[in-house]
Amino acid sequence: MPSSLAELSARETAARVTGNALAAEAVAAAFAERIAAVEPAVQAFAYFDRDRALAEALASPAGPLAGVTFGVKDVIDTADMPTGYGSAVYDGYRPAWDAPIVALTRQLGGVVLGKTVSTEFAMSSPGKTRNPHHPDHTPGGSSSGSCAAVAAGMVQVAFGTQTAGSILRPASYCGVVGYKPSFGTLNRAGVKALSDSLDHLGVITRDVRDAAFVTAALAGRPALAEGTVNGPLRVGLFRTSRWAAAEPATRAALDRSAAAIEAAGGSVRERPVPDMFEQLYALFDAVMGWETPHTLAYERRVLGARISPITLGFLETLAKATRDQYDAALAVLKHRDAIVEELLDGCDVLITPAAPGEAPAGLGATGDPVFNKVWTLLHVPALSVPAGAGPGGLPVGVQVVGRIGDDARTLAAAASIEDALKALRS
Repeated sequence: MPSSLAELSARETAARVTGNALAAEAVAAAFAERIAAVEPAVQAFAYFDRDRALAEALASPAGPLAGVTFGVKDVIDTADMPTGYGSAVYDGYRPAWDAPIVALTRQLGGVVLGKTVSTEFAMSSPGKTRNPHHPDHTPGGSSSGSCAAVAAGMVQVAFGTQTAGSILRPASYCGVVGYKPSFGTLNRAGVKALSDSLDHLGVITRDVRDAAFVTAALAGRPALAEGTVNGPLRVGLFRTSRWAAAEPATRAALDRSAAAIEAAGGSVRERPVPDMFEQLYALFDAVMGWETPHTLAYERRVLGARISPITLGFLETLAKATRDQYDAALAVLKHRDAIVEELLDGCDVLITPAAPGEAPAGLGATGDPVFNKVWTLLHVPALSVPAGAGPGGLPVGVQVVGRIGDDARTLAAAASIEDALKALRS
């Protein structure tokens, strides 16, 4: 049994609150105590008000997410808390609405504890958050506060967004599960946009089954929490065309994962990297390069002198993409399903790096999304699953990738891999 209410899973919390064995406000109070204890060191929250959070818990309705505690990334609109989009230029801004994902969370009984730190506009200029495992190392980004808050036990679930690697990379660095569903699974309205073709909304949780449970409720798709893999798990080991960027910690994590899968009765076979895979990086650059500077046209034109030099420089680099490159990329991406099928070729899922290695030292950058960009471009479901620690003692994850729209099987496979890794360590 957990020694604290703050150690309960989201699934167990909802079951107990729904069954009147536990009060939502008691759960929220336990997490508020945890926040008070660790937030000064981790700095995961852009906004937290204990009294507001407890009042929300007291008034929360019954529902499938009853009593489950959430953090909301600061690029997602909330009516009762500031939404600064990670930028000083929007400091204190109060939208007149909740983003649909927030409104639905509350409608289903979830309790929003606060807003978690984002990099500026969910790009590359870091916020104040530190890695819970080592305060001198980055938590990753852009979903920095969300991943750190879950890793530090301050919330059970946090929302993240991913345009390149902003859920999976920090999840790997912080030792938690980051789930980027298939494109469009969760409603993105009311989320600060960067790239309409690439922006994904997802969740960070302590384990895969909580990610499936929460997303199933929010997406109105119960099957996401009920998926199965028929027969022994068939996994492809995919090193990508950028394997040279994988550090020893990540290479070892993949080896451990493969050994764990085979020990649990599954099969792992290496998948060749087709020549076209490297070309997908150029397509990603063309899509983000064209869409993001146009999406942030107001920030560039009106606020350019007030946003951070890192953000402004990143936008100027992206803006080198041409319309012709963008159109050519979109033409290729009409065939996403065929590209993904070629990559999986008879496998249930792929395992591939989630990040180059352990979280880098220093707080001036958030790490490289090199191993996430293509999977975001392809709109596939992808999860970072904790796969042990590297030589520096910091967490390292492995990325589990499935077919577009096949989230139920992908989640089931990821849960099996998670179980196998835990069994290997025990």
